[in-house]
Amino acid sequence: MASLSSMLFFAFCFLFFQSFAGKVSPDSHRLTVELAGLLPSASCTRRSPQAHISGVRQQSLLEVIHRHGPCGGEVSKAPTAAEMFAQDQARVDFIHSKFLGELKSIDSLRPSKATKIPAKSGATIGSGNYIVNVGLGTPKKYLSLIFDTGSDLTWTQCEPCARYCYNQKDPVFAPSQSTSYSNISCSSSECSQLESGTGNQPGCSAAKACIYGIQYGDQSFSVGYFARETLTLTSTDVIDNFFFGCGQNNRGLFGSAAGLIGLGQDKISIVKQTAQKYGQIFSYCLPKTSSSTGYLTFGGGGGGGGALKYTPITKAHGVANFYGVDIVGMKVGGTQIPISPSVFSTSGAIIDSGTVITRLPPDAYSALKSAFQKGMAKYPKAPELSILDTCYDLSKYNIVEIPKLSFLFKGGTELDLDSTGILYGAATRQVCLAFAGNQDPSTVTIIGNVQQKTLQVVYDVGGGKIGFGYNGC
Repeated sequence: MASLSSMLFFAFCFLFFQSFAGKVSPDSHRLTVELAGLLPSASCTRRSPQAHISGVRQQSLLEVIHRHGPCGGEVSKAPTAAEMFAQDQARVDFIHSKFLGELKSIDSLRPSKATKIPAKSGATIGSGNYIVNVGLGTPKKYLSLIFDTGSDLTWTQCEPCARYCYNQKDPVFAPSQSTSYSNISCSSSECSQLESGTGNQPGCSAAKACIYGIQYGDQSFSVGYFARETLTLTSTDVIDNFFFGCGQNNRGLFGSAAGLIGLGQDKISIVKQTAQKYGQIFSYCLPKTSSSTGYLTFGGGGGGGGALKYTPITKAHGVANFYGVDIVGMKVGGTQIPISPSVFSTSGAIIDSGTVITRLPPDAYSALKSAFQKGMAKYPKAPELSILDTCYDLSKYNIVEIPKLSFLFKGGTELDLDSTGILYGAATRQVCLAFAGNQDPSTVTIIGNVQQKTLQVVYDVGGGKIGFGYNGC
């Protein structure tokens, strides 16, 4: 009897803990997701990032908000999902063309007579979805700038807007009202270094001032004076003699942002210009939804206490300005899916703050899709949403269980994604796997910003590595 009782007891315990583990165990290979948490709300939830920054000795911290959210964005101008994904695809197509060496000559930037801009071809990546506020000039004027790891030049619209300025939320910057502004001479070494960061040779005005011209993959552009100014990140972090573009002719898909802040690897980027101050280290956390906030910070001491998982920065197929990473595999529900190592090595991979949806090689996406569908078999399917072809109607559920999804990087780093990095919800009746496949197996893999949500992403450019931490914001 005692033996039978013991067997029944252990059987009960086994069944109990199996059931318990399937729901809340930290070792579970499934995530319990509240659907309400996938969709943004109409009100802004601001979060203090200080308590969440791990492994980085904070130097300068800026609040990050979504361009189309209630925390100061353009809610009334928010694009539809189809419009957003169309813009995203244009950016991806441009990135792919740059890696394949297929950039074609672009039309003239239509220079004004006052600035005499040369009509040279060249383009860079373009605008993203997240903005920060910085101060420019003396006295400082605050400006909302889109930040982009795929671009290098920082620029803003400037009076007198000799040719054209689009409508922006902040007052247009007026150099004449700043005591610290000065133009760069077109004969200077600083002017000659513009080409590598903008894709265009610099020009020279009648007054011998250096003229930049930068065009983006979606044909947006900015043209104006290359200048130096005082840049204020926080009340205690002021950068003197910061090189930036003072735009006199600006058109494109920048919304109401005043310009762009370039976080790329070229010497004109803010990362390189502040190398002595911040050690070529910056990090960010992109908020869970467009109705909450994240952060962008410059400086730090690298990973402390093992809280960050690092992987090397690579020169993805020789294109040095992007932040390349080596992906070696993926897991769905804790099981590595069948993808040949050559699939990712053939395409190469970058991480990009401006691309929305992650793009995978065709074979990798096919394997991911198949494994994810098996893990979601009990949920009803929904129609495709633009580039997203694996969608579910979850309107009858408040809580769902989905398979965990992880990236495997060179060096043994395994990165689990947040639920908001796995699912994109246009509405509860159409919630989709937030990945898409490339057409060509040779085109570069891009880790987009949806997959980076809530992660602390640390770029230690000087150390040649990128780190990831959980629950960043």
